[in-house]
Amino acid sequence: MTRTGIVAWNTFREAVRDRVLYNLVFFALLMMATAVLVGQISIGIDSIVIVSLGLSAVSVIGLLMAVFIGVGLVYKEMDKRTLYALLAKPIRRWEFLLGKFAGLLLTLTVNTAAMAVGLFLTLFYVNRALHSADLVVLTAVYFILLKLAIIVALALLFSCFTTPFLSICFTAGIYVTGLFVKDIRSFSDITGNPALDRVAVWFSYLLPNFQNFDVMGAAAHGRAIPGAIVAQNTLYAAVYCAIVLAAAAVIFSRRNLK
Repeated sequence: MTRTGIVAWNTFREAVRDRVLYNLVFFALLMMATAVLVGQISIGIDSIVIVSLGLSAVSVIGLLMAVFIGVGLVYKEMDKRTLYALLAKPIRRWEFLLGKFAGLLLTLTVNTAAMAVGLFLTLFYVNRALHSADLVVLTAVYFILLKLAIIVALALLFSCFTTPFLSICFTAGIYVTGLFVKDIRSFSDITGNPALDRVAVWFSYLLPNFQNFDVMGAAAHGRAIPGAIVAQNTLYAAVYCAIVLAAAAVIFSRRNLK
């Protein structure tokens, strides 16, 4: 675990030095400032507009970070030939992958926290106070972070055996498909074919169900999210990430790096 931690910390330091991260965070904060102006135009629903646009900014910016940085975690090390020197040391390949995953997840956590602080400052500026109902926004941000963890794991998986461009395409494709898991499960209502319905249902369970993490509407209207849902989503994200990372470790361990 010490070796994994070293890889994670170096990945975090390298990502923090990347100016693209700061530009993306600045863009997210700019969107929140725009939400203030829109909220002032929309009389009576300013908080709803700010929370909706703010959470959307956090989600989109986090998604861009997870995909475009995640797909290059392994490929960049191979391209620079630094991976060969690293693996020559007493570190296993799965430890390297786990460290890369933890490092990027730490980077996303720090940047997401910074954007969440900006969102709460925006709410405080508009309402002149923070209310207990605003705490549900923290749950929504936490769900976004769980979603990003799954995306990072998927990006890392694809980066183990294909090019960055294809990794981006595969990760983005699964993300978009994962937004419509419930629609896939009701596919038989359109086709009327039971066999095709069973295939669609099994296929939907292989995909990450990102609809589980969508609580933006509840957060915008200040509706509390049950603790059971928080626990279920946490367990779901942890298990899904573990399965994907295990598959990535198997593929990466069998890859010929010569």
